[in-house]
Amino acid sequence: MRVRLPFAAVFLVLLMLAGYVGLTKLQLSLYINDKVLHTLTFFTLTLVFYWIVDTNRRRSLNMTLVVCTLVLGVGSEFVQSFLPNDRDFDLYDIVANIVGSLAALGLCSWYHQRMLDRKRQRKAYNAVPGEDDDDLELGEGHETGVTAGPSRSRTLEEELDNWDENAVDQWDEDDGADAVAAPLTKGKEPEAADMADGKKRLD
Repeated sequence: MRVRLPFAAVFLVLLMLAGYVGLTKLQLSLYINDKVLHTLTFFTLTLVFYWIVDTNRRRSLNMTLVVCTLVLGVGSEFVQSFLPNDRDFDLYDIVANIVGSLAALGLCSWYHQRMLDRKRQRKAYNAVPGEDDDDLELGEGHETGVTAGPSRSRTLEEELDNWDENAVDQWDEDDGADAVAAPLTKGKEPEAADMADGKKRLD
């Protein structure tokens, strides 16, 4: 859990400005509606505070709800009523603070959830849907011909179960190869003898 310093710095500046406007005798209600000003102020404060701490969504939500909505939104109005600034306690100011804070909190929470969903989609993305994660070019996910365990000879029952009556018998193949090779060998022997006789005649 780390602190995002830019957001923390902006929040401190906004908090000092809001404290100066809200707790002093400065009257901005002459230029803008007081309730709108409260709503916008706490919307901005909550929006920035939510992103100060880099943590999970639930913790950010709870932390912002306590600090901005309850402590600042409700507590600031009580503090204002105790100060000699010619301001009176107003319940509707608290409502405006809470509305602005909850609006920003809902927006931040929605956006945070969307960020997490995008991150999960990037992690689970496959180039071809349905493909395995094995990389065939690196030799993963295909048979190598090497068995994991020690080889075991099959029993007679297993040989009978796997016997194919249409398969060519190995012994028949060997006999056929010998039968084909024999005439070729026999045919070459007279030729060799004739060549030897011709050589003697020439001598």
